Amino acid sequence: MALMKVIAIIPAAGLGTRMAAAEAAPRSAVGKAPSKQFAELRGAPILVHTLRKFADSPRISEIYVALRKTDADKFRPRLEKEGLGKKVHLVEGGEHRQQSVANALAEVKAAPDDIILVHDAVRPLVEEETIENVIQGAEKHGAAIAGLPAVDTVKQVERSAENAIITATVPRERIVLAQTPQGFRFSVLKKAFDEAAADGFVGTDEASLVERSGHAVAVVMGSARNLKITTPADLELAEFYMSRPARRAAG
Repeated sequence: MALMKVIAIIPAAGLGTRMAAAEAAPRSAVGKAPSKQFAELRGAPILVHTLRKFADSPRISEIYVALRKTDADKFRPRLEKEGLGKKVHLVEGGEHRQQSVANALAEVKAAPDDIILVHDAVRPLVEEETIENVIQGAEKHGAAIAGLPAVDTVKQVERSAENAIITATVPRERIVLAQTPQGFRFSVLKKAFDEAAADGFVGTDEASLVERSGHAVAVVMGSARNLKITTPADLELAEFYMSRPARRAAG
């Protein structure tokens, strides 16, 4: 009987306009106006740091990265130089995240019960513990994401051109801030993507498609260090985190 595979998909075809538009945008490994996944962090593109985390995970069998064709051509030599030790497939990305993941899914060779992890290219500080938690959650429930409990008070608002008016206070205990990786049995994720494509539905993340498909999605504990880098300020925070080892809570 074949062992279950765990395959990681990293959608990295976004333009990252908030990062590129910043006056002090970091240098890029692939161009003058970098997309955020190619902004440099401690001498390497953010995407490379992210790939290292999944290449280092003993549970990951192979990795698929969805890139714009022009980026893929420029990134391939950097990837070869890195020598990650895991098979990394470059596939063509789409106009939005969902299409990029769909393109990767079309290339993946997986059994129905194999696990697919989808992770943001710009979350380079994900820890092995979080990756393992999501894999175990997906094995048990068929679908699981990393998430954090909300610590701030959450307000629902109605926006207008002039301002935003609070319409409700949402109970904090019912709110989870979604992170990645998000993990699913291949059959569960493929069904959700096929249904979304047939209906012309575009979701905000993979879990939203799986929820829509009628499959319950479990939440496992993420990490505050697992931040998503979207602005230069986030890059500064990532630099700070990388300069300090992770501290485990006593327990």
